[in-house]
Amino acid sequence: MAGKTEYKNKWQAENCDRINLTVKKGAKQSLQEAAKVSGESINGYIKNAIQSRYKADTGEEIEL
Repeated sequence: MAGKTEYKNKWQAENCDRINLTVKKGAKQSLQEAAKVSGESINGYIKNAIQSRYKADTGEEIEL
């Protein structure tokens, strides 16, 4: 199992940038619940929100 995790971490380090998000206490739970209702992970939910806002602001699509 450690090999799988190491591979995943290596792939992410080589192919992804990380952004840490800090929210007020309780907001995480609210976001998780909204994501669940939408059938998404919290990560997917936040990414979709960012993509929508980015397109509204710039008129362009962004792949996250």
